[in-house]
Amino acid sequence: MTKSLIGHSKDLGDNFIIRRVLPALEKRSVGPFVFFDHFGPVPVVTGEELVVRAHPHIGLATITFLYDGVITHRDSLAVEMDIRPNETNWMVAGNGIVHSERSKFDPKYEVLEGIQTWIALPKEKEAINPSFQHLSESEIPLWKGNGITFRLLGGKFLGLESKAVVHSPLFYADIDLKMESDPIEWNLSSEEEAGLYIARGAIESEGQSYAMGSMVLFEKGTKVSFKAKQNSRLMLLGGEPLKEKRHLYWNFVATDQSTIEEAKERWAKDEFPKVPGETDRIPLPS
Repeated sequence: MTKSLIGHSKDLGDNFIIRRVLPALEKRSVGPFVFFDHFGPVPVVTGEELVVRAHPHIGLATITFLYDGVITHRDSLAVEMDIRPNETNWMVAGNGIVHSERSKFDPKYEVLEGIQTWIALPKEKEAINPSFQHLSESEIPLWKGNGITFRLLGGKFLGLESKAVVHSPLFYADIDLKMESDPIEWNLSSEEEAGLYIARGAIESEGQSYAMGSMVLFEKGTKVSFKAKQNSRLMLLGGEPLKEKRHLYWNFVATDQSTIEEAKERWAKDEFPKVPGETDRIPLPS
């Protein structure tokens, strides 16, 4: 029987509610993906619906993808970038980066909605220098079939290859699936595992139905098989799991707990690099 996860609600503050799927007690990660949040849809009235003050990261890459709305990203590399629907922001934290995220009013969009994931970096790359990469909609590889629109956001899949710089074998894709589309099937290799998140609509896999907010899990070497029960929007993620256990605390990911403790002390002492234009920051959780 196919396993699945159900996201739980979490308030990021000021009643901005997100659905968190990873990590979960039943499954801490999928491939190298250690964190998965679905935020929104939230009506955009003032443009200040999402305000995430300056905060640090280490040992991971964050990936943001939008269905609707606009978010302004600022970071300690002096990058300031608006992200819009069907675009991605890839931020590699490495040995330490600080950034902020704020929604922005645009009359084209009535709501704000998107996905943010975290990918743990391989042990030998945890302390690389931070970097940022924005990919516009036109830069994201696209494949269309019978009722299927497939955007490869990261890695290699279906003969496509993303421009996103990744540091371990993975695949990450946005799938728009119509009810009339053919069933989708392929076999995972003996080294790969996968998750399929239903952001909108509903699907069927191995005779079971899955609704919005569920992530269907596929183990290494098994067949991935599903079809739409409604018009659906899905996120496919997976790849080769990293060998070592990862410690997670707040926004920090590391193979060694002492690295986490050092990062906590650096942030408490305000020793991380600053974000130009940001005067406020999120304190270390007590």
